[in-house]
Amino acid sequence: MIRILTICTGNVCRSPMAERLLQQKLDQVRPGVFDVRSAGIQALVNSPMDTRAAGLLHVLGGSSEGFTATQLQESHLADVDLVLAMSIEHRDRILNLMPRLLKRTFTVRELARMIDALEADPDAEIPGGTSDEEVEYRWKRLPHLAALKRYQARAADQNEDEIVDPYRRDDSVYQQMVKDLVPALDKLVAFEARITPDLR
Repeated sequence: MIRILTICTGNVCRSPMAERLLQQKLDQVRPGVFDVRSAGIQALVNSPMDTRAAGLLHVLGGSSEGFTATQLQESHLADVDLVLAMSIEHRDRILNLMPRLLKRTFTVRELARMIDALEADPDAEIPGGTSDEEVEYRWKRLPHLAALKRYQARAADQNEDEIVDPYRRDDSVYQQMVKDLVPALDKLVAFEARITPDLR
């Protein structure tokens, strides 16, 4: 099982949308292999997903049913394979809390760019195969391979690493959140979907 944790501030808008969409999309490609959760560094504990964010999630085909906000604890990071932060601040907070996660913690947009750079590198040795074991091995290696592209894939503008926080803001900001987030998630899923069976 590959354990992915998405992180934002209140855990009611950005990270739950990332959690629910990414879980749904990965299940369509490799069912039963990924476990996506979310938490907030200042979570509105036990709150449901923000109403407008939930509405957009439903439009995208996801569901907010049963969701409640969770405060980030060190225990959430103990056995995680990949941490996807919604902002640079969140990424840095995770690394201050647990520095050993340096090569497993990225903003979601940052990782999407790194995967682009990784796939464009003809010398990159990306593990193949589609069995559960091969998928798990690939995603346990992926953060380390992607981290090698951290500087090559660095954004010209730090805003390119951010998912805008829409909480209690205009509807247009919620729409911007979707525009920032969904293409990055789709790149992660498309990367996995392109992997073919190992025919050796």
